[in-house]
Amino acid sequence: MQIDVITLFPEMLDGFLGQSMMKRAAKAGHVVFNGLNLRDFTEDKHRTTDERPFGGGPGMVMKPEPIFKAVESVRTEKSRVILMCPQGKPFTQQRAQELSREEHLIFVCGHYEGVDERIREALIDEEISIGDYVLTNGVLPAAVVIDAVVRQIPGVLGGEGAAEQESFSEPLLEYPQYTRPPEFRGMKVPEELLTGNHAAIAEWRRKQSEKRTAARRPDLLDSRRAESGDDA
Repeated sequence: MQIDVITLFPEMLDGFLGQSMMKRAAKAGHVVFNGLNLRDFTEDKHRTTDERPFGGGPGMVMKPEPIFKAVESVRTEKSRVILMCPQGKPFTQQRAQELSREEHLIFVCGHYEGVDERIREALIDEEISIGDYVLTNGVLPAAVVIDAVVRQIPGVLGGEGAAEQESFSEPLLEYPQYTRPPEFRGMKVPEELLTGNHAAIAEWRRKQSEKRTAARRPDLLDSRRAESGDDA
């Protein structure tokens, strides 16, 4: 997979993409990352990427010309162009899995008060939001989506089935995890996990996942029941 990120601040991605799982995924050849500085696609001496909105109002709006040029410099027939913005659809684990099967993703990071609407109309295939809150720019949201997507690419996590067992994959939150020592400051590891009985362990984990999901994200259980046709 190739991932291009178009932003005014490509340096913000350097630390993130050069560490941990993203670094290993790139080194192993699972993904190629490329940051494009939007100012490189301007033509005036001030490298202008924004202007005041027609009709008045606060803030500045991203100009269409640099973004069109940046996208067109890397887009192919197999590209999917994604705009990170508050108006986008909420990002989910399912969407991360779907995007991991794409060959080329282009992320357009919004800045200031947003982008010229003609960018949405003519360039963008999909708009994504990571939550109902405001951030300085779209780089951090793009990084979140990239992380969730890349770890779904086969071979990135190493262990077979590792990605499928993570939270939201069923959809359920992940069950509690324990490691050594079996007792710490009076707190003991549940007996079910110490028996070596794989069926009992699987059943305990299933129940714990459902319990945790019911307490923290009941909407996921409702979605699960709807998909299975179970109204109970």
